[in-house]
Formats: sequence, structure tokens, C-alpha cells
Amino acid sequence: MKRRIVINMLSSADKVAGQGVGSAYEEQVHLVKEGASDLFDVRINEHCKADINHFHTVNPNYYVKMRASNAINVAYCHFLPDTLDGSIKIPKAFFGIFKRYVTSFYRSADYLIVVNPIFMKELERYHIQKERMVYIPNYVSKDQFYEKSIDEKTAIRKRYGIGADAFVVLGVGQVQTRKGVLDFVEVAKQLPDITFVWAGGFSFGKITDGYQELAQIMEHPPANVKFLGIVPRSEMNDIFNAADVLFMPSYNELFPMSILEAVNVRRPLVLRDLELYEDILFHQYMEGKDNAQFVHALRVLKEDPQEYRRWQNASTKIADFYSKEHVLQIWREFYTRIYRERHHKKK
Repeated sequence: MKRRIVINMLSSADKVAGQGVGSAYEEQVHLVKEGASDLFDVRINEHCKADINHFHTVNPNYYVKMRASNAINVAYCHFLPDTLDGSIKIPKAFFGIFKRYVTSFYRSADYLIVVNPIFMKELERYHIQKERMVYIPNYVSKDQFYEKSIDEKTAIRKRYGIGADAFVVLGVGQVQTRKGVLDFVEVAKQLPDITFVWAGGFSFGKITDGYQELAQIMEHPPANVKFLGIVPRSEMNDIFNAADVLFMPSYNELFPMSILEAVNVRRPLVLRDLELYEDILFHQYMEGKDNAQFVHALRVLKEDPQEYRRWQNASTKIADFYSKEHVLQIWREFYTRIYRERHHKKK
């Protein structure tokens, strides 16, 4: 190849704090920019003539650009239209319009990147051809998320007002109904000897689904529950190191960045029994269908060191699979392939 392929990364994800889309965008851009500079000239939100436009968010101005551009247009599918239910609360009529807009945005792309293969079938329902969908998993750098020493962990806990000997269960994500925050609190009530910490807040303010009820709980949580609010990503490695377990009772997800962050720090996972996790996490996690099963799983992890080590090792297996080298190679091959295919058609 005589020259590098110009890729323009377009995103506004970093303008809203505390959401996984922003984390995924930062990690992907850094990975490609640093790991494939021999092949790609990566620009960020530039007005330039690019070979590939990669849209990370569904902004209306990006939609216009995509429709008018002669470049290869790649769009990230960070959420499905139906997964917006339980996330934000807006008037029903407008909600329907927004869902149709998102669907049209996805259809307009030449290629749609999905972070979970299970959603390809769902997207086909929106008349998006499977040949235009490409599964590329999320990635989290081990330079940013890694296990710290016991002394460092103790210091972090002290800084956040968490007992040095406490068994700490961590929840991560926006405070919204879909994330299972109400279940997180109910499970905490049944395990008063365990400390529960939630890192995340109302990224979308009062339009968050269930805002009133959730705000009340955040203001008056049970004695063993701490809500930290939105935590800068630069501090999240410390938060994971202060915890013993990641507990995610979400009802709907694509591929949470927090899971990849937690496994890099070798923290066991307790997740809701969702089909979407099966193909991407290989059953290397404890699962529960309801709060009673969550309570049992967390009790086992606290009281049985052997089981704790077993699920810690399971998390390490997930982290090893989603290595930098593996995911970077997928991106190198994808961008190169679509450029060559377009170039070949022009000849």
C-alpha cells in the first residue's frame, strides 16, 4: 500500500460523562491510532477528505454527512432502538420518531459494527442486511485497568471511606431502571454485612427513566450502600481495585465496558442470566435469574475463598481473550479489507 488509509473518527460521546459509549470510543481510537499507524492516518472530528468515515455516535449532523459523503461510511451500533426503553423517559411520540431515526442512521451506513453478535438477528428485523454487519468486540487497555497491590487497595478504600476489611460489591453504570439499580439496592438490603458501592449517576439528568424513585434512593440509601455519582474514567481503575466483585443486574446490555474493565483487574463477575452474554463471556461468570440467586452468589463469593479464586480465574480467561493484539488485528484487517474492496470496484 503506497499511502496510509485516512480514517476520520467522528464522535460526541466524550461530551456526556459517565456513559460506556464514551469509554468504548476512547479505547477504540487509541488502539487503532497507536497500534496501526503504519496502515492508517487517524483523524478525530476533522473536516477532511477521508477514505473512511467512522461514526461513533448518531448525531444528526453525522447523518447528513454520511448521506452526502463519497467515503466508506462505518457506524458503530452501541445500542439497539429497543434498548432505549428503560434508559431515557421522553414523550412517546418523540420516542417513536427517535427510534426510526436511529434505524435510518444504521441503514445509511455501508458497514455497521456490532459489539455483540447476538444483535445481528435483531438488526435484520430493521431490514439491515447481515452482509453489512461486522462483529468487533469492545476492548479495554491493560495499561489503564490492572490489579494493584494490597497496600494500594487499602489506601484507595480509605480515600473513599470504605472499610479495609469490608467485602465490597461494585455496580457500575448510569443510574437508570434498565441497569437494575433497584435490584442492586434490594440485594444489598438482604446482605447487610457486605458493602455495596455504585459508581455512576444520571448522565442524562431528569429524563432518565425512573428518575424520581432512583433519586430518592440515592439520597437515602441503606446503611451498607454508597452511591459515588459519576466517576471520571481516570479514577475507575482505583474503584475496581477497591472492590471484590462486579455485580451487574442489568436487564439489557450490548457489551458493557465495565465488564472488560473488571476482568482486567481480575474481579469475579455476578451478572443477570441474559442470552447476550453467552457468546461473548463464555459462561466465565456467576449468573442469577433473580435477587435470591444474586444473594446466594454473592454470599458464596464472600464466604468461600476457593470459589472466589475459581471465578477470579474465570475473569482472567475473559481478559486474555479480549487482548490488545487480538482486537487490534481485527480492526487492521477490517479497515484494510473495506478500503481494498471499494478501491477494487472503482477500477
